[in-house]
Amino acid sequence: MRGSGAVRAGGRLIVVHANRADARADSPPRVGFVVSKAVGNAVVRNRTKRRLRAATASRLTGIPHGVDVVVRANPASAQAGWDELEASLATQLESAVRKLEQRTRAAGPATSRTTSLDGRAATGPAG
Repeated sequence: MRGSGAVRAGGRLIVVHANRADARADSPPRVGFVVSKAVGNAVVRNRTKRRLRAATASRLTGIPHGVDVVVRANPASAQAGWDELEASLATQLESAVRKLEQRTRAAGPATSRTTSLDGRAATGPAG
């Protein structure tokens, strides 16, 4: 995910890319997953993708409306346990959303309603 306004947060296991699309401002967030052949064979890739999808599902309320997220698995994610993968996703997703909010806040004063990643409601500057 490239372009102006896009952000990235990465670690050893995964990289999270996020971007806000003005045309989708009122739409729910979209999340996509990229698990390349470098991660492993088809069984390993699908298991990794299922784990990432499950870990992301519980965090969807923390992603602001109009945001597109891509989660890219690094090869090390194939050997990671559930707890390690979930912790890495939480850290990288929170970091990417925070960076995106900061970038959006610097761009303009619009307001939006979001829910933080820990489930608390917040109203404030767009982002």
